[in-house]
This record gives sequence, C-alpha cells and structure tokens, in this order.
Amino acid sequence: MADTGGTPSCHNPNPEVLNVLEALKKASHELQAHPHVTGSSAESDHPDSSSSIKALLELQTESDALLSSDPYLCNLSNHLSTLKSLVQKLRGSKGYSLRSFLTRHASAHSISRVAESIGSEIQAWIDREIVEELMNRLKELNGGGDDEEEVIRLLGRFEKRVSQGFDRELQDLVLKSKLLVRLEESLGNPKWSTRLREHAAFVIAALMKFNKDVFVGLVPLGQTIRALITIASVDSLKVLILLIRSIKSAIVDEIESNGEIPKIIGFLDCKDLQFRLVAMDSILEMGYFGRKEAIEAMLNAGLIEKLMELQRSSLGGALIDSSRYNNDLGHETEDNNIGEGRRSRERKFLDCHPFASCVARFAVQLEVGEGLRQRERRAFKQEVLERVREASDTDAEAATVIAEVLWGSSP
Repeated sequence: MADTGGTPSCHNPNPEVLNVLEALKKASHELQAHPHVTGSSAESDHPDSSSSIKALLELQTESDALLSSDPYLCNLSNHLSTLKSLVQKLRGSKGYSLRSFLTRHASAHSISRVAESIGSEIQAWIDREIVEELMNRLKELNGGGDDEEEVIRLLGRFEKRVSQGFDRELQDLVLKSKLLVRLEESLGNPKWSTRLREHAAFVIAALMKFNKDVFVGLVPLGQTIRALITIASVDSLKVLILLIRSIKSAIVDEIESNGEIPKIIGFLDCKDLQFRLVAMDSILEMGYFGRKEAIEAMLNAGLIEKLMELQRSSLGGALIDSSRYNNDLGHETEDNNIGEGRRSRERKFLDCHPFASCVARFAVQLEVGEGLRQRERRAFKQEVLERVREASDTDAEAATVIAEVLWGSSP
C-alpha cells in the first residue's frame, strides 16, 4: 500500500479490534433503522434497536483504548462519544409538550446520522485492511510465496466488496494502492496457478464494472485479453464475457486487432461441453457489440461453418422443432399466452440442445446489437445466408436454417 505519511499500517490488525469493529458495524446498521428507540419504554417494540444502542454504548466505554490507539479509528471513537451524548439527551427528553417532541425528533435524527457515520468509518477501516493485506500477499506470491488459499480468500472477499456498488473512498483507496495494476501484471504470471489467476481476473472484471471510466484506462486491455484466452478455462472466458458486457464495442475492437477472434472461435471444437457453451456465449456477445471489422473477422474465421456443424450435431437442431420435442416428452405447455408458451418450449429444448438454431441466434445478435449500422446489418445478413447455403449438406438443411435467419430466432 502506498505510504500514508508515517501513519502506522493496519496490516495484520489486532483480532480484538476486528471483533469490536464488526460488533459496532452491525449495531450501527440496526440503529439507523430505529433511531427513536433508546432502550426504555419502546424496547419491546424494537428490541434490535434498543440492544444496538446498549451494545454501542458499552463498546464505547470498553473499546476506547483500542480505538484511540489507531489513528485511522480516532474519528470512530469521537462518533461513539457523540452518540453517547445524543442518547442521553434523547432519554432525558420526556413529556408531551411541543418542545419535548421537537427535541426528541432532532435527537433521533442526529443519532441516525451518527450511526451512519459510524458504519462508514468502520467500512473504510476494513477496506484499508483488506487492500493492504491483499497487496502484501500478492507481493509475496510474486516473490515465490505459496500461500495461495489465503490470497484466493482475500480476492473473493474484495470482489464481494467491490460488487456492492460504487464508493468513492474505496475507489481512491484502490487507485492509491495500485491494486488493479498489480493484478493485471500478475494475471499472466506463470508462477500463479490457473485457479488463482481466474480469481484475480474476476476482481479485474468487478473493478471495470465498478467504474469503467476510471479503471479501464489503467491497464492495457490487450494484455488482459491475451492472458484470459491463454488461460483458456471456463472461468477465464466468463470473465471475458463480463468485460465485453462492461466495456462493450471497445474491447471487441481490441480482441479483433490483437488477432484473438480465430482462437475464440476455435474453442468451439473443444471436447469439454461446458467450455464450448461459454465460448458460444462469448461469440454471441461479440456479435452483439462487435463493429464491422470484428464481424468480418468472425465470418472470415469460419464461424458460420462451425455453427452449422454444431447445429447439425446431437446437441443442435432447430428451435422450430421445439413444439414437437415437448409433445414427445409430454411437456406441452398449457399456457394461454402463446408467446410465453413458445418461449417456455424453446427454453426446455435449449436445455437439452444448447446449440440449436445457433446460426440464427448469432444473426439475431447482429440484427439487434449495438455495433453495426443499419446498412451493415443488411449486408452481413446476406453474407450469413450465402455462407449457410455453401455450408449446408442438403437443400432441406439450408432451407431450415435460412428460414430461421430470415424470420429471426429467440437467442
């Protein structure tokens, strides 16, 4: 973690402090929900709130030495002292006069705000601890350490935190620590196991979603894409899909310019079914966001021919056959809504035939996607139809696939 001007590190904090902070955080959240309750007459109505105030006041006394010894927690100690004064003021305001009512209302509002500040201070302290410990562990691994399980645990914890939504203080902390740069640099490190690199990749994707305007420019996307494709696992392709959905056309441009499209299409030949399915999903996402150059590269790499092979396999078929399939299984829908009934049949059919109508599903992505202009959509549709005719084994097969492409098929 970057130097903070001589402030003591919070790495490897005293477990006693952590226990105190977790209790305070839980109590502060409960108090925010019921700030009017002080543990007196209304205690039976809101037991969570009254017990929260009791816990906070007791911890304020017991933890004063612990909290005041850490510079990061001085504000938290001050907030607890303020809370104690506000609760005493609220409890001392009795009677039914207008003045008493206004005093209680103002005090309850102040208690709620202090409780929110307490929760924010605690979360900021925990965030600092996680980032600093994670950075130190990553340095140890890059130096040949082997504490992999602990790093994976920290990566999972940090990913969960980032996924809670935008937080400016957390963003500043990540930027100052250069954590994203460290993760990106390490993604292609041969000393890392595939599992560890996958977890690091998920954190990178979470940060891109957290605030892509800030974090996308901090790492060279080409290196990240190359590392994910080199890992060539189900999870690495899932991360690639997350990045495509987050960064959209720009990352598809990067995939195309780096010559990675043929490799991704080649994954459709993999023996592992789950890997092929995720590869198919990534191809559909690229079809939706890809611009002209990317779509041309996909077609020139033989995508339609491979999709035709998959569609005529035992896991393929045509979605127009889904009604017959459900009748054969005795699962014909009784839904009065024809559109919903059709979608239900198709979902059941796709569960057992995941590559059904895959040519038309790709064509639909081009048609409704964000990457192409209208005239480009029309031109690519004609090219897809021509490639279908050339790749078909029979006229009947060509007619079925062409009909699906022309009329559209549910992706």
